Amino acid sequence: MAENNLSPPGEVNEGPPSIPNELPILPLKDTVVYPLTVYPILVGQERSLLLVNDVATSNRLVGLVASQDPRVDLPGPGQLYTMGTVARVAQMLRVPDGTVRLVVQGLERIRIVGYTQEQPYLRASIEISREQAESTVEVEALMRNAQGLFQRMAALVPHMPEELSTLVINVDDPRHLAYVLASALRMDLSLRQELLELDSVRTKLERLVTFLTRELEVLELGKKIQTQAQNEMEKTQREYLLRQQMKAIQRELGEADEQAAEINMLREKIEQANMPEEAEREARRELGRLERLQPASPEYSIIKTYLDWLTGMPWKKYTEGAIDVPRARRILDEDHYDLEKVKERILEYLAVVKLKRERTSESELSREPILCFVGPPGVGKTSLGQSIARALGRKFVRMSLGGIRDEAEIRGHRRTYIGAMPGRIVQAIHRAESADPVFMLDEVDKVGADWRGDPTSALLEVLDPEQNKDFRDNYLNVPFDLSHVMFITTANLLDPIPAPLRDRMEILSLPGYTEEEKLRIAENYLVSKQVAANALNKDEVSFEEEALRRIIREYTREAGVRNLEREIASICRKAARDKAEGQEGTIVVTPDLVTKYLGRPPYFSEVAEIIERPGVATGLAWTPVGGDIIFIEASLMAGSKGLLLTGQLGDVMRESAQAALTYIRSNVRQLGIPANFFENSDIHVHVPAGATPKDGPSAGVAMTVSLASLLMGKPVRQGVAMTGEITLRGRVLPVGGIKEKVLAAHRAGIRTVILPKRNEIDLDDLPPALRSEMTFVLAESIDEALRAALPEGSFPAPGAAKEEPVAAGVGDRTREAAAESERALADETPG
Repeated sequence: MAENNLSPPGEVNEGPPSIPNELPILPLKDTVVYPLTVYPILVGQERSLLLVNDVATSNRLVGLVASQDPRVDLPGPGQLYTMGTVARVAQMLRVPDGTVRLVVQGLERIRIVGYTQEQPYLRASIEISREQAESTVEVEALMRNAQGLFQRMAALVPHMPEELSTLVINVDDPRHLAYVLASALRMDLSLRQELLELDSVRTKLERLVTFLTRELEVLELGKKIQTQAQNEMEKTQREYLLRQQMKAIQRELGEADEQAAEINMLREKIEQANMPEEAEREARRELGRLERLQPASPEYSIIKTYLDWLTGMPWKKYTEGAIDVPRARRILDEDHYDLEKVKERILEYLAVVKLKRERTSESELSREPILCFVGPPGVGKTSLGQSIARALGRKFVRMSLGGIRDEAEIRGHRRTYIGAMPGRIVQAIHRAESADPVFMLDEVDKVGADWRGDPTSALLEVLDPEQNKDFRDNYLNVPFDLSHVMFITTANLLDPIPAPLRDRMEILSLPGYTEEEKLRIAENYLVSKQVAANALNKDEVSFEEEALRRIIREYTREAGVRNLEREIASICRKAARDKAEGQEGTIVVTPDLVTKYLGRPPYFSEVAEIIERPGVATGLAWTPVGGDIIFIEASLMAGSKGLLLTGQLGDVMRESAQAALTYIRSNVRQLGIPANFFENSDIHVHVPAGATPKDGPSAGVAMTVSLASLLMGKPVRQGVAMTGEITLRGRVLPVGGIKEKVLAAHRAGIRTVILPKRNEIDLDDLPPALRSEMTFVLAESIDEALRAALPEGSFPAPGAAKEEPVAAGVGDRTREAAAESERALADETPG
C-alpha cells in the first residue's frame, strides 16, 4: 500500500501553493479530475456558484470530488467518493446565462477525513494521499507500451489533438503519464475513480495498458469495417460510372444497353410464345415491373427467372403427326411380345383420334386416356410407355413418384419462397418442349404423405380429364392445359392407391409371363440386346431353345423377365471373355454350357418330391410380385382333440383350417374315416417358409385336401395344385388372382389345377398356349375337389367299410384300435 502523508494541524506546505488541511468541496457529476492535469468545469448550481465566488477571493484552492450517482443534483457528504483531487482555479469566466466556466489545475490527490460544513456549501478536513513512487524497469516498460498504444490509437481517432500526442510522448514521470492518459481517454466514472484511488503507479499503468489494448482493438475493427464499407461504396460508384459510360457509348453507337436488350428479348419471347390470354397478361405485367427495377435489385433476378419459365413453356406445341394405325401396331409388336389388351387399347385410341380428325372439323385434339399399368416387377410396364410414345410419334418423359411426400413436388412452390421452382410436372413438360408428350408416372402406389401435404391429392387434379385442362402450378400461377398429355401410371399393387385416384385411371393388368412367353421374349428381344451390349456379334454366340428353357426353369423364378435378362447377360459376358482369350468360331450355348457358365441351379421342382406322402397338398397363392405355390402339410399324432397351426398364418388362413377340419369331421362317413379319429389325436397343420407371413382365403381347398389325404392315407396326385375358399356346407367359393396363380403353377411344373367353378370366366385371360398345356378342374363342392386331387377309388361306397383306409388314416394306432373304429363306423351306417 502507498504511504499516506498526513498534514499536521494548520497549513501543510507541499510546495507552492501551500495546501490547507480544510478545503471547500465542489461535487462533480460524471467527472474525475486528476492531479497534474488541467480540466475545464462548468458551474451552474447556486451553492456551487457561491463556493466559486468565495474561492476566487481567497487562495483559489478547491477540493474536487466525484458524485457516486450522477443523477443526484445536490449530493450530500454520504453521496460523494472519499478520494478526490485538490485543484487550483486557473481561469474563471462568467457567461450571460449565469453559469461560470472554470479551468482548474489538479495538484495532489486528497482523502476526505470528515465534513466540517454543509451549508451554504460543503467543506471538509482533508489529508494529502500521494501515490507510491516507483522507478523500475517494469514501470519503464509499461510507460513505453502505454505511449505506443496511445499513439496508435491517436492515429485512428481523427479528432485527437496533435498536442496531446506530443505531450504523451514527452512525459517522463510515470505518475504524470498515468494521469494524462486517464484524462485523455473516454472511460466510465467507476473506472476513472478506480484509477484515482489506486496507490501504486505501476498498477495504474497496467490498468491503462489493458484499457488501451481493448480500445485499440475496437478502433481497428471499426476502421476495418469502415474501410470495407467504403470500398463497397467505391466499387458500386465505380460500377455505376462505368455503366453510365457504357450507356453513353451504346447511345453513340446506336445500340441499346444490356438491360434494355434483355427486356426487349423477353418481350419478343412473350410475343412468340403463343400464350393463352391470361398467361400473356401476367407475363406483360411482370415485364413492366422488371423494366422499373435496377439489375442489382434482388427482385430483378426473381422476375426474370419467372419470365424465362413462362416463355419457355410449350403452350401450343404439339409433336403428334399423321396417325398410321398399322405402323403403330408394328412398333408395339416389335418392342413387346404379347400384352394384347394394352396394345388393343392403344390402337383403339389411335383409331378414334384418326376418325375424329377425318370426319369432324374440330381442331382440338381429343381427350387423352389415363392408363394405369399394374403388375409385378419386370413385366415391362415402363418400357411399354416408351413404345407407346414411339408408336404415337410423341416425346416421352418419365417421373418417379416413389417416396414423394411433399405436395410442392407436384404443384410447385409459391414465388414468395426463396429458391422457389415449378413442380416436377411442369418441369418435365418444359424439358419435353411439347404440350402432348407421353408422361409416365412410375410407382404411383408408393407415394407417401406427411405434414407437408398429401401428393396423391395433388395428383387428383393432374390425372382428372375434367380438371387438368386448367392445371395451375403454384409457381407459374397461370393455367396450363394438360388435357393433351397422355398420362400413364405404373404400380405393383392397387390397394395402396387411394380410391379417388384409382377411379380416375383405366386399370390395365400385366400379371406376368408364361414359360413359353418368356422363351419367345428371350429369343426375340433379350438375347440380341445382351449380345450387342456385351460387344459381341450375332454370329459369335447363339442360344439353343433348350438352353433358354433351362435358364427359365432352373435359374429364375419370377413373374417378369428381369432376372432372365441378367442371366443371359452373365452368359454373354463369359462368352465375351472366351472370345477375348482367343476362342474361335461360334459359341453355341447349350444346356450343359448354361450349367458351366452359371453354376448350380438355385431352383428345382419341389412338387413331385414333397407330395409323395399323405397329408401334403399344393396350394396356389397371390403375391405382390406374381403368383406362387405353397405347400400345406398335415400330421396326426396322439393327443386330445388339438389343432396346431404353424407357419405364420394369418387369421383368415387359421379360420380356413378350422373350417376344413369341421367339414372333415362332419363327413367322416362319406370319406371313409373313423368317426372317433379325433378323440385321442392331435392334428398339426404347417405351411413351410415360416419366416414369411401368410394370409388369405385361397388355401381353404388345399387345407381340406391335405387333411383328407392324411386321414384317408392317400397321397395327393402328382402335379396337382388347387385354390379356392370353402364353406362348412362344402361349397367352393371363387377367389382372385387366377392368372397369376396358374402362371405360378405352370412355372413349378404343375399341369393340373383345381379352381372354383365360378372362376371359369377368368380362364379367358390365360394365353391359348398355356390353356392347351394345362388341365383345369372346375369344382363347385369339396367332394369334386377331393375326387380330382386324390387317387381313384379313394372314396368308399356308402355303408362300406374299408380296413385299409382306416388303418392308414390312424397312423400310429394299434390294429385293435383301428378295428374298433371300423365297428363303430359300421354301427352308425344305416342299412
